[in-house]
Amino acid sequence: MSVINGSKDNFEKEVLKSEKKVLVDFNATWCGPCKMMGPVIEELSEEMKNIKFVSVDVDDEDELAETYEVSSIPCLVLFEDGKEVSRNVGFMPKDELENVLGGK
Repeated sequence: MSVINGSKDNFEKEVLKSEKKVLVDFNATWCGPCKMMGPVIEELSEEMKNIKFVSVDVDDEDELAETYEVSSIPCLVLFEDGKEVSRNVGFMPKDELENVLGGK
């Protein structure tokens, strides 16, 4: 499974009503740390099948960014049963992010 592009049109279905935990990566194409985070998230999406990974571009989806009060990116928000359970801002090495997600 790879990373799903999140938008206001599919956010409820893909994130809020997901049966799995969902990591939402709020990012932007011009953001350096976001570009570094991309491959880490891509890799984990292949390895951690128990978690859904969703990428939201804050420039394209400013309403979602506003709703979830994203002021700095990359902002990684973990949802479980439609609720935010954790939030991390800035680049995270793969092993650190794996720990946040509950390990393999």
